[in-house]
Amino acid sequence: MALQLGDKAPDFTLVTKTAEGPQLVKLADLIGKSNIVLLFFPMAFTSVCTQEMCDISNGIGDYESLDAKVFGISGDNPFAQEAWARTSGITLPLLSDYEHAVAKAYGVAYEQFLPEANLIMGGVSKRSAFVIDKAGIVRYLDVKDHPKDLPDFEAVKTTLQGLA
Repeated sequence: MALQLGDKAPDFTLVTKTAEGPQLVKLADLIGKSNIVLLFFPMAFTSVCTQEMCDISNGIGDYESLDAKVFGISGDNPFAQEAWARTSGITLPLLSDYEHAVAKAYGVAYEQFLPEANLIMGGVSKRSAFVIDKAGIVRYLDVKDHPKDLPDFEAVKTTLQGLA
């Protein structure tokens, strides 16, 4: 069942790759410290995903000034995410949902990714944005069915302004 506004955000523990090595990121440890923006994206090393994550990285100060921590989430392994971030200039933390469990918990996993191309890649994340407040409640969500469509980042920022 898809998440709705006002739902408690499902907890998760995912891996990110830092200069110090792989690190676990647990949503429950972040709740209460700042608002959280989760940006699910289909795949690293693709043009739309690269542009989206680079644009967010370049404007990360806008989110930080609204007391928000931003994370990108995909099913790519953390080592591929790290290589992609390094070569593309992506600075926000990328979380590996390698088993697609978090995409499924948030209701954003494709049953079949790009069916028009007959790709049978279930579990790939739909491009989407979630704003989670300091109490762990979903205050904004925008889930796109087509992988080239971007979430409404102005609406994300407006939601964050309302949480200040």
